[in-house]
Amino acid sequence: MTSPDARGLHLVQADRGFATGGGLISRLFAGGFSRLLDRIDAGLAQGRIEATLPDGATRTLGGRDDGPVAIVRLHDWRALVRLAVSGSVGWYKAWAKGEWSSPDPVPLFDLFARNAAPLGNAGRAKGPWRLLNRLAHALRHNDRARARTNIAHHYDLGNDFYAAWLDPGMTYSSAVFADPAAPGEPLEEAQARKNRLLLDRLDLKPGQRLLEIGCGWGGLAELAARDYGVRVVGLTLSEEQKAYAERRLAAAGLADRVEIALTDYRDVMASFDAVVSVEMVEAVGQAYWPDYLAAIARALKSGGKAALQLISMRTELFDAYAANADFIQTYIFPGGMLIEEERFARLASEAGLEWTDRQGYGRHYAETLRIWRERYDAAIAEDRLPPGFVTKVNDLWRYYLMYCEGGFRGGGIDVAQITLIRR
Repeated sequence: MTSPDARGLHLVQADRGFATGGGLISRLFAGGFSRLLDRIDAGLAQGRIEATLPDGATRTLGGRDDGPVAIVRLHDWRALVRLAVSGSVGWYKAWAKGEWSSPDPVPLFDLFARNAAPLGNAGRAKGPWRLLNRLAHALRHNDRARARTNIAHHYDLGNDFYAAWLDPGMTYSSAVFADPAAPGEPLEEAQARKNRLLLDRLDLKPGQRLLEIGCGWGGLAELAARDYGVRVVGLTLSEEQKAYAERRLAAAGLADRVEIALTDYRDVMASFDAVVSVEMVEAVGQAYWPDYLAAIARALKSGGKAALQLISMRTELFDAYAANADFIQTYIFPGGMLIEEERFARLASEAGLEWTDRQGYGRHYAETLRIWRERYDAAIAEDRLPPGFVTKVNDLWRYYLMYCEGGFRGGGIDVAQITLIRR
């Protein structure tokens, strides 16, 4: 972990400055890249962008059909250069450098997700920048040697950091609301509903053994042991999460019913009655999907069930997404990749697992992210974030939450719960 006086700086420095389209190229060719606006205009089938250009001129992009309205101010043509050559990685860098701004970036990210197919590669890295970004991402793949480092990059920012803006149950995944379009339900209640929906898929009986792959800070394990009467083994690669979860379970009087193991999922050889895994597969990377599914199949008894909550990329967008290391993979989740459900389901079948009962909750994740951002802003305003999180780290984190919220609102990505049955 970084020193207490400079926590989280490894996040903003993750691109190493090598593939964001700035520098001399931007200065030489920025003016000519204004034609990118024409391509964006043509690709906005829904919604519109009200843009103010660096010379003070205004332009409306899109507007042919209903949809979100994004207000964007381009302060420097280099923002478009970065977008054109380095996609979402460059667009974030341009925002961080003040080359563009918006009173609310979420509608813009919504528009990019909603119109991703007609926009094509207008917002994706190209040429040598794409190759450099992909190479950097490939070097952080999740083999056993690297997986723990990748997890520490994100999850070992400190339990005090996450406690400042997550719900009191410390759940870092999509909640399920009674009605995501009707704000007001406490986040903690919606997170408890999500956990129960997952556990209810498993037909658990007291005394059974449950494996949780990616146990976070122990909230679901605590619920399963306390209310469902099962014995739980929770896996994590985060030392911070393990320490927190063990303290939590001891305080709840459940230390004898839940074991938190600092163990890679590939190393589990024991047999369990059921498996649960919440937004874990996105962290393993496409090359390791078969290993992840094989681990679930190996752990389950015949006829046993696994309940998964997973984040997916829309099928028609997946190949272009997989060919480019995006903002999330570069700065937030090294080695990660969202799944493509049809391919993942085929791999599950090959592993002897039947894919059933899919329920999508994309709008629920958008609302979860909106609440997290509100809570994060409040933590900054009330000076509740731990020492060392400087402005540029906080700005990156807020950008990440807005970027993801827009993706779910625009339907480019989705979150779902599914059940896998061991044949």
